[in-house]
Amino acid sequence: MAEFVHLHSHTMYSLLDGGCRICDIADLAAEEDMPAVAITDHGNLFGAIEFYNQMRRVGVKPIIGCEVYCAIEGRFSRQAARGIQSGANHLVLLAKNATGFKNLVRLVSSGYLEGFYYSPRLDKSLLKEQADGLICLSACLSGEIPHLIEREGIKAARKAVEWYQECFGTDYYLEIQRHGIDREEKVNAGLQQLHKEMSVPLVATNDSHFLKADGHDSHAILVAIQTGKTLKDPDLMCYPKEIYFKSANEMQTLFKDLPNALETTLEIAEKCN
Repeated sequence: MAEFVHLHSHTMYSLLDGGCRICDIADLAAEEDMPAVAITDHGNLFGAIEFYNQMRRVGVKPIIGCEVYCAIEGRFSRQAARGIQSGANHLVLLAKNATGFKNLVRLVSSGYLEGFYYSPRLDKSLLKEQADGLICLSACLSGEIPHLIEREGIKAARKAVEWYQECFGTDYYLEIQRHGIDREEKVNAGLQQLHKEMSVPLVATNDSHFLKADGHDSHAILVAIQTGKTLKDPDLMCYPKEIYFKSANEMQTLFKDLPNALETTLEIAEKCN
């Protein structure tokens, strides 16, 4: 069985951003003999039922999650914050049981009903109220901890980590990614420092938006549609080529110096039922 679990993966329900059909993710996960896979679409749970059914079809444990948008100055604020136009950072939430799933549904719904500004946004007051049954990962470069490491330094990031530890306890993890992005070098060094100083476990993820390495060009078309640009536009947002659904062997090669971060993916999957 593969010694890695994808805990940060986007499907076609990450609208105009994710290029993976759920049935294809399920088939590839089964082919790779993965014990579990998580769905973490941007701001919604539109694909949760389909994902659950497709993973059960192929005998892979489904983990229902979401990459939510967490408003920096509260979900009722409608302005930019910390240099971000939408005023929100990313955060990954995974349901580890029925209670967690219900809380995740409530949180995502509140994002649409109360916090919508560019995207459906929740905030820390809601997280604190509805953290039971949820596992929290610090997310990608757009997450609060990476953002603070880049903009304000390790001291500010440490303070934020303390809040998440208080809220989620041992269900809080620092998410480390390697997509060949220059900015990751500084962020990952900071994440490893926080891991050592604060005993917060590192978890290795790959922020998958398309299924295989050769899907990058097709995904670029999707991003062009999303942003109203053409492929020839010099200002077209370009995603890195490494954000595909990597195999366990690829992840083990990528994180050969951090084997514990790979093992943590299995530990998190075991927590979910």
